[in-house]
Amino acid sequence: MSAEDGELEPVDRKSTPALVADQLRRAIMRGTFPPGSQLGEVELAGRLGVSRGPLREAMQRLVAEGLLRSERHRGIFVRDLDEADVRDVYTARLAVEQAAGRLILNGGNKTVAIALLGEAVRVIEDAAATGDPVALADADQAFHATLVAASGSPRLRRMADGLLTETRMCLTALQDTAPPPAELVAEHRQLCDAVRSGDFALLAAVLEEHMASAVDRIVGAPRPATPIAG
Repeated sequence: MSAEDGELEPVDRKSTPALVADQLRRAIMRGTFPPGSQLGEVELAGRLGVSRGPLREAMQRLVAEGLLRSERHRGIFVRDLDEADVRDVYTARLAVEQAAGRLILNGGNKTVAIALLGEAVRVIEDAAATGDPVALADADQAFHATLVAASGSPRLRRMADGLLTETRMCLTALQDTAPPPAELVAEHRQLCDAVRSGDFALLAAVLEEHMASAVDRIVGAPRPATPIAG
């Protein structure tokens, strides 16, 4: 019997190009390949232990995602990011995360979302206590991925995944110092509390302030703190 007859059959594993794309995406996100750097096919194929065909396919996927750029007769490069890119990434993130928040509060996932976000905040607190900036950045990213995933929208999740990768690229390219750990913990507690409140207007405002503060830290344009009315 076949799968068409209702029988279960082994599922093919993730393709080699997809696995290679995952590795390259993580390396770009963590700054192993900084913005503007060229990716050499021969060297990468050797390091990854794959042929150049799957590698090229993987790199073209990342070109389509906007993480790499292809220059005719020159090769593949990690995209450069400037202040306009930073602002655009965070504008898009705000739209996606506010939409996710609305779905959470209007749907039946609020209780589950609060539990998951509470655990994500605890991970941020643990990372802050260690003083490890990479662990803290990972925990920060995981919180926002959790927020969007809790909405139940696969399309918002796909958009968020790409934007969060670009966020890490922004941090690598333009930020000299990470935000104070205590400040980062406090901001994410506030986001969790806003979800718990069930008040979308409050959540939208907290998200907007959170994104604006992040942009200002990255581009080096300090602004006075704006209290958010509860």
